[in-house]
Amino acid sequence: MLKAEIRKQALKERLSLTNEEYERRNDGLLFQFKSLDFSIVKGLHIFLPIVEKKEPNTFLLIDWLARNHPEIKIVIPKADFKTSLMTHHEYTGFNDLKKNSYNIFEPQVENQYQGKIDVVFVPLLAFDKQGYRVGYGKGFYDRFLENLNAQKIGLSLSPVIEKIDDVNEHDIRLNSCITPTEIIKF
Repeated sequence: MLKAEIRKQALKERLSLTNEEYERRNDGLLFQFKSLDFSIVKGLHIFLPIVEKKEPNTFLLIDWLARNHPEIKIVIPKADFKTSLMTHHEYTGFNDLKKNSYNIFEPQVENQYQGKIDVVFVPLLAFDKQGYRVGYGKGFYDRFLENLNAQKIGLSLSPVIEKIDDVNEHDIRLNSCITPTEIIKF
């Protein structure tokens, strides 16, 4: 299947989840997330959810990390839709966040994170058995990840699909992907 088809179908499926099923899948995602080895992680980049699109509730993961691994710097993105680039900021708490015009939570304090990022949790609509993902199509994460030496881990509320047919040279492969039922390594 082509990315445009996959994108449309995956978004439709996600939006059709009942609130109970959405919560159950997020609980499963958190359960799998807790099994990761964070012992050598100092800087961790994670996206904030667009709740209206039923993206994985990363606030559950962030809260768990803050309680269980306070030594890890949690880094969140801020998107520039004119350049399709992101800046990266240390997460200082929910009170510092405000939704932009796309309903994406963003930090308001402008102190950019300059440290090393060891792991990036990557948003996606779908992913295939080769470790490629389909996002919203703007390329923000592919640009960010292309020269970054960090573990790239997808977060998906849905299971793996067989194959994305129109992968190109700019698509960055994930190292693994967490779903509510398993962690798949590529």
